[in-house]
Amino acid sequence: MCLRDAVGAPICNWHRILRRNDARASPSAHSCPVGAKSTLNVVDGKRINTGMAYLTEDVRRRPNLTISGGVEVDSVVFQGRRATGVRLVGGETIAAGQVILSAGAYGSPAILMRSGIGPSSHLKELGIPVIVEAPVGQRLKEHPFYYNVYALKPEARSMTPVAGAIIWTRSSAAGADELDLHISGTHIFDPAQSPTGGAIVLACSVTLPKSRGSIRLASRDPRAMPLIRFNFFEDRSDLRRMMEAVRLSRKIGRTAPFSDVVELEMTPGKDVQDDAALEKVIIAQVDGYSHPTSSVPMGGPNDPGAVVDAGGAVRGVAGLHVVDASIMPDIISAPTNVTTIMIAEAISRKL
Repeated sequence: MCLRDAVGAPICNWHRILRRNDARASPSAHSCPVGAKSTLNVVDGKRINTGMAYLTEDVRRRPNLTISGGVEVDSVVFQGRRATGVRLVGGETIAAGQVILSAGAYGSPAILMRSGIGPSSHLKELGIPVIVEAPVGQRLKEHPFYYNVYALKPEARSMTPVAGAIIWTRSSAAGADELDLHISGTHIFDPAQSPTGGAIVLACSVTLPKSRGSIRLASRDPRAMPLIRFNFFEDRSDLRRMMEAVRLSRKIGRTAPFSDVVELEMTPGKDVQDDAALEKVIIAQVDGYSHPTSSVPMGGPNDPGAVVDAGGAVRGVAGLHVVDASIMPDIISAPTNVTTIMIAEAISRKL
């Protein structure tokens, strides 16, 4: 997979994250697990989002910029097949020479479908006139996430720092140079649920999942939540790889010095030992990592699964772009924020 057209230079195999920035490393150097300190975009104790980083006071004072809070978009307004603005939930219309949707992997496909861009059979079910037949919402990807939770000993029950070390490693089914599993040490857990008042999580994830989910509209009402189906473990290899990750995290949990501060394993729990029991627990407790992508995927002109081109332009209409994580053709093997920022910066330079 290559993003040459999107960023002006080839970035092939972009969903594979190598564990070192060492040009001298041999291919074999990328086949082993690696541990690293978790890095967060935190300044003075505050996690910095893109609104804080990009919308500085100087930017907010620009005369050609209006920021409206509490505004919800219902749909895109069209004249023929040209986007001319957006319609808000309250009925107000904002005219625009060009419309860019950045509502995320859930919001952007929902807006497109309410606007008449999506699977025609689904839109017709809801009485939405079809402007463009497109596979919107049919390639949702997300990292499945499982919490291997430990109660901390009373003398070691501090809940800081929020995040610690991360292990990136490869499953037995990983391809060359792929790190498709990760385990992160975190205190993102309610300590009140721990019998000792403190807990630590070894959070396991399959970072290159093969299963695909979907997003559909529950109704034409823009206030109605879309129907999100992750479809975790539809591809059984995802489940097998998740079980490998949890087995590794539990091995860490039993090993000093980690085990020295642990009172007991809360989940899956000491009674879960054989593979059948572990599989049942993982399926019952799996969660999403809040890294959804690919619900409005980009692709070449001959890709029947693509909704937008390499510049984020929606196929079949004019004046409409989507620029957010929804346009990634496949999920990346890391948190999605940095890649989303890169996509936005690259496309914005060409608009």
